[in-house]
Amino acid sequence: MRTSRPARIGQYTALLAYLVFLAFPFLWLLSTAFKPPREQGSLHPTWIPKDPTLDNFRQAFGEQPLLQAALNSLIAALGAAVIAVLIATPMAYVVARRRTRLAKAVTGWVVVSQAFPFVLLIIPLFLVLKNLGLINSGPGLVLVYVVWALPFALWMLAGYIRAVPPELEEAAAVDGAGRVRTLVSVTAPLLAPGIVATGLFAFITAWNEFFFALVLLKTPEKQTLPVVLTHFIGAEGVADLGPLAAAAFLATLPSLVVFAVIQRRITGGMLTGAVKS
Repeated sequence: MRTSRPARIGQYTALLAYLVFLAFPFLWLLSTAFKPPREQGSLHPTWIPKDPTLDNFRQAFGEQPLLQAALNSLIAALGAAVIAVLIATPMAYVVARRRTRLAKAVTGWVVVSQAFPFVLLIIPLFLVLKNLGLINSGPGLVLVYVVWALPFALWMLAGYIRAVPPELEEAAAVDGAGRVRTLVSVTAPLLAPGIVATGLFAFITAWNEFFFALVLLKTPEKQTLPVVLTHFIGAEGVADLGPLAAAAFLATLPSLVVFAVIQRRITGGMLTGAVKS
């Protein structure tokens, strides 16, 4: 069914407007990061700095431990992504293949749990981590991120598993493979795009998370990057705009780089899975 030319023009126009909407904050952040203070407060701001400078970056690294905070965020995000995928994959397999009332209840609980606000969860989580001795620790923060990412990761992977033809698993069972062997050798390789997408979701969610890290981490050396970014805002709410923009720009780069690298594998895996020999 072919689309008319006016419809295609309208689609491309809407897509272009959406891209501009998404790119505007990042481009303005990049522009501000290279502007000197006199241009930041100008009544006639420009996209391209008239006198670009790196002083904002030097000041940002000089005032706050950005490298240590970035390392803390990286460890927490990678740990949460890997653990969430390892736990969610077998759980999603059971939910997708076992059409029981319990599986339906688990799916419903996954959907409902995403509606819980952070404030409702922070007190029980804090008490649990306190009893475990994990307050103000990296493992405790990773545990919280895994718990928060696990429901959506389970829901995502269950959808990918349902797309895998059951006949492949039945053929493996005929050859004598058990459930675990079938999951590892037959289903998991076909789930590569879904596993990568789920891991990417968990990584970005943990990398950008602020509230849990603010409440659970008290030692400056253990704080993550989103928490450290708030230190560029003074007690009266006045932001040190130049260094803040520079630090925020650097904080967005890992997510963009990870997505740019992995999205090719996601697309390639989908195309490979679509071709049957």
